[in-house]
Amino acid sequence: MRKVIAAINMTIDGYCDHTAVNPDAEIHQHYADLLHNTGVAVYGRVTYQLMQYWQSIRANPTGKKATDEFAAAIDRVPKLVFSHTLKDTGWNSATLAKGSLEEELTALKQQPGKDIYVCSPGMIVAAMNLNLIDEFQLCVHPVVAGSGLPLFKNIQDKPMFRLVQTKNFTSGAVILYYEPLK
Repeated sequence: MRKVIAAINMTIDGYCDHTAVNPDAEIHQHYADLLHNTGVAVYGRVTYQLMQYWQSIRANPTGKKATDEFAAAIDRVPKLVFSHTLKDTGWNSATLAKGSLEEELTALKQQPGKDIYVCSPGMIVAAMNLNLIDEFQLCVHPVVAGSGLPLFKNIQDKPMFRLVQTKNFTSGAVILYYEPLK
């Protein structure tokens, strides 16, 4: 059975603000490698539209190996987008979800293949509230945003986790790998 993994970048004070963090080549390479081993990346509309930035990098490479490899990886990986307003994804590797998050993730988990990554704050919380997340990969960057979108907002219960691994980056960022205690 495939795992559902929540993967997101955040500040040390718990905000998911892409403008507050500055991923370097090492972090871009980590996520490019992760995407090469991803079966499906799940997004909400807002995060998905932010990720469309990478289409321009794919079309016009920067010459920076890790950045260009990440753009190629995000272009290739199948993406499932949850939106009530989008009519078209504008990306060949992306499809709009037809069912609920619970229906789609449950069905995907039953299929053979690589793991499913949930990559939007709202989708992570919704999947967490449905007890569908098997692992969390929280990349915490050494910056305080002070405000913004908190990751763990609107949580129904007080879930507990077990730290299973860490990965340190030279920038000071660290990925905390957690499994929920069920």
